Amino acid sequence: MEDHPLIRLFVIAMLITIVVSLGSAFVSLFRNKGQGTGTVRALTIRVGLSITLFIVLMVLAALGIIKPH
Repeated sequence: MEDHPLIRLFVIAMLITIVVSLGSAFVSLFRNKGQGTGTVRALTIRVGLSITLFIVLMVLAALGIIKPH
């Protein structure tokens, strides 16, 4: 990924968003004491973002845009 700064920026932004979503789920869990749907919603978003990032990285590797080590 050395010649693709936009891809690097995208991956870093996705990872930060995934961590923020996980933190949101943690806060929601303690704020609502396990009641409500905030925790489930935040974790669902996190899983969706993780799967999206994985698929994007696999497609970029398959197209030869990035090279895995």
